Amino acid sequence: MELSGWLLDLYEDSREGVALWLLGDDGARRRLTQPFPVGFCAEGPTERLRDLWRFLAGREEAPYLRRCERVDAFAQSEGTVQALLPGCPVPVLEAQVERHASLPGLFQQALCTFPDLQYANADVPLSLRYAAATGVGPLLRCRAQVGPGGRVTRMEGLSTAWELDPDEPPLRVLELTPDCDPGHAEPRRVIARYERRECALSFDPPRALLVNLRAILLRWDPDLILTDWGDTWLLPKLDELSRAHGLPLPLSREDRASAHRPARSYFSYGRIVYRGAQVFLFGRWHIDRKNAMLWEDYGLTGVLESARVTGLPVQEAARVSPGTGISAIQMLTALRDGVLVPWQKQQVEGYHSAAGTFQADQGGLVYQPLAGLHYNVAGVDFVSLYPAIMVHFNISPETLGPPRPGAETVPGLEVAIQVGGKGIVPRALAPLLQKRVALKQRLARLPAWDPRRKSDKQRASALKWLLVTCFGYLGYKNARFGRMEAHQAVTAFGRDILLRAKEAAEDAGFEVLHLYVDGLWLKQDGFCAEEQFGELLAEIEVRTGLPVALEGVYRWVVFLSSRMYPNRAVANRYFGVFRDGTIKARGIEARRHDTPPWVGGMQMSLLELLAKPDDPHEALPEADRLVRRRLAELSGGHVAAEDLVVTHRLSRAVEAYHSPSPAARAARLMLAQGKVLRPGQSVRFVYTRGEPGVRAWDAGSSPTGGQVDTWQYRKLLLRAAEAVLAPFGWEGVGPKQERLFW
Repeated sequence: MELSGWLLDLYEDSREGVALWLLGDDGARRRLTQPFPVGFCAEGPTERLRDLWRFLAGREEAPYLRRCERVDAFAQSEGTVQALLPGCPVPVLEAQVERHASLPGLFQQALCTFPDLQYANADVPLSLRYAAATGVGPLLRCRAQVGPGGRVTRMEGLSTAWELDPDEPPLRVLELTPDCDPGHAEPRRVIARYERRECALSFDPPRALLVNLRAILLRWDPDLILTDWGDTWLLPKLDELSRAHGLPLPLSREDRASAHRPARSYFSYGRIVYRGAQVFLFGRWHIDRKNAMLWEDYGLTGVLESARVTGLPVQEAARVSPGTGISAIQMLTALRDGVLVPWQKQQVEGYHSAAGTFQADQGGLVYQPLAGLHYNVAGVDFVSLYPAIMVHFNISPETLGPPRPGAETVPGLEVAIQVGGKGIVPRALAPLLQKRVALKQRLARLPAWDPRRKSDKQRASALKWLLVTCFGYLGYKNARFGRMEAHQAVTAFGRDILLRAKEAAEDAGFEVLHLYVDGLWLKQDGFCAEEQFGELLAEIEVRTGLPVALEGVYRWVVFLSSRMYPNRAVANRYFGVFRDGTIKARGIEARRHDTPPWVGGMQMSLLELLAKPDDPHEALPEADRLVRRRLAELSGGHVAAEDLVVTHRLSRAVEAYHSPSPAARAARLMLAQGKVLRPGQSVRFVYTRGEPGVRAWDAGSSPTGGQVDTWQYRKLLLRAAEAVLAPFGWEGVGPKQERLFW
């Protein structure tokens, strides 16, 4: 029997190898199985590989063993000092087992007994192995030859991840949402939405809830259960009720328990990150919008696009960081090209003198902007500058070496890019970059009413985050295909390219107001329409060799000064309005996650007022009245408590705070109620009068109007108002002695 459709999910099958869920063209959801051996490779001296062969062959469940050749991206060919790119073939011993679950134990035995060997392909996710072997990944169309018992004898792909308009599967979605935030109060009902229907199911009595929810799951049979707080509260709660009343819920399509991962805290990019517990289903997906990575940025469409291009299952793609996604793309590229995926990073940073380190590790180019208000300013951005540099200049860990004749020298560094084929990183990034550029170009052509705009924006955003992360991941200490010299080479090229763009602009008579890593702001009298900048953009592309785009022309833009040092501008703290009325803001209160909604909303309202007239000064009287109204609402107790909530992230364990911050004081109140808090977890609180000065929002009760510290919120509001109004001459509210200078 031949079946065609979309691959929804895959995971290990304990008997057959891999379980596959196919959404057929006929609308049926089918569970198929396929034998799929997996293995690892060992590299080293011939005698040691023979010893490993004898050791593994003597195991009770002996794996299939064979000698073969694989490409080692970091190996050098004999008789030459230059690496063959993308590496050279090396002899390896490959060990294969029938079941993926057997691989970790076998590998650990080999590793402990023969630690002197180098290992590869040992911990590659099953979905990436399958995609590399068959060309079929999540959400891709495929054709399967199916034998008796639903066993796949042949699988082939009918689409690729790089199609601009992929054929989307007709998914069935069930939304489950508690009627309130479980962290703040105990929910009383769960709201179910499906097929334009909505019903509220009460938790009391629980048996009726389980019966009704079971009926919905069986009748609607969703492909995706989309929840709020599903990982951290709702699904564990339903599972607890199900066991207590002996009524099983078919959350998974398979008759097996959900898979759970515990909460954890970890250090990433200079800060502590907290990830809540996670619940995975089998045969259908579960995504918790409150626990999904970057959901607010690109939603479900972006999650599906991320799964499609990374090869990770949808439930994984929704929860992992973009760094894990870019690592998956690199591993998938290596597997498809027959290149070994190192089990652990083997390359280390070379020795540098203090002067050499200072020269190499300068990061991106950032200028101090000209503070104040500017009119008719063009924003010019390179299109995904750092990924474009990696692809254009072939920057990859295995392509770098000492300078020698014929090699491309990195500007200002004693590093060169060796002549040869494309490295792993450029090969992995090229299709990703091409797809995002194509989406951005189409977005620029689509009219505002076109329904494709929202989808294209979300997909482009998902690809953007992968591309943004690839640069940082290149210098990550544990990246399999990472190396600090490659990371430094990218920034060196970036600084050189941005200076070339600046020189091109100044040669054309423009004043450069600001440079920031991959973009520049410039102006010239008489230049206010987008079509006037075409010649400059073309000249920048000629001088740099990389694509550049006009983000837009600002009617006006303000570069803000530091609150602590008023004479010094801040590089990434500005706001402005494009000619089409679109507002762009960076670094102000409305863009910060710790700003109370009441304060951030007021600041955005002020920006909207300033954006309406051609001359923003005309909006000052109305803006002043808005600030006064908000202050009156505050003093009169008419601001809802939830709009005053401040959100801070704990940077360490609560007991480690010696001089407790407001967040630490709120966390101690929660600990007193038995609630567990971990580093990286967000703490929500409201400023209150008296000791301890805060009320923990998740402690179960909200402060009344008389308990709120209105003076603290007055300060926060006036600071936010002054940030956006002072550049236009606003002098504040009330007597001079009450005015706040920050």
